[in-house]
Amino acid sequence: MQNGKVELKINDHVAEITFSHPKSNSLPGNLLREMADTINEISKNEEVSVVLLKSEGEKTFCAGASFDELLEIKDFETGKHFFMGFALLINAMRKCPKFIIARVQGKTVGGGVGVASAADYTIATKAASVKLSELALGIGPFVVGPAVKRKVGQAAFGEMSIDFDWHTAEWAEQKGLYTKVFDTIEEMDEKIDEIINKLSRGSLEAMKQLKKVLWEGTEDWDELLEKRAEISGKLVLSDFTKRYIESFKNKN
Repeated sequence: MQNGKVELKINDHVAEITFSHPKSNSLPGNLLREMADTINEISKNEEVSVVLLKSEGEKTFCAGASFDELLEIKDFETGKHFFMGFALLINAMRKCPKFIIARVQGKTVGGGVGVASAADYTIATKAASVKLSELALGIGPFVVGPAVKRKVGQAAFGEMSIDFDWHTAEWAEQKGLYTKVFDTIEEMDEKIDEIINKLSRGSLEAMKQLKKVLWEGTEDWDELLEKRAEISGKLVLSDFTKRYIESFKNKN
């Protein structure tokens, strides 16, 4: 559990993926790749009609990139390798022929916003504020940027990236990042059950073709996100980033 874990359950044509990490469901590199591999595995499973992606607990959905791992990055190749984890996960979600429903029960930061954005249908509670904090770290939201911008648009993505402040779940719903927002976890889960029950009985081929339509224009993301990972892989080596992370950890 020190490095987090990914759990997969398949029942009645529904694949439920739960990721967890003791530090507010943050995402170290191994966890990102395990999530990507799990989604790629599900993509080939003809018994699965729909995917539910969730995190453990009732508070934070995802704290974003693992600060502990960012501090350990000493060279460009290691930096690129880490950020490629986000690229691999987002592209796995994009290419998966099943619809992915994201359950966002609480706050989500940075890479977690990218994960929520890469889902096809994202349902949240009013506690699920969002923040792109990467610019504060000196690295910028480069890898997750295409997924977030696809959902919220250029202006809202720019707002989130430049002011790197918290935005409410209601704001995220208005901008299109969240499909629906509910007052409680119970209400959110009722809606999730409803939409999953519908999709699990649907035509696999029809849903596959519709997902292709919904993701039109992203065919270059394998190359694009790798280039973005290279940008972040260089920036994470700066003294600015190291000082910021150390300061943040000391405060917490």
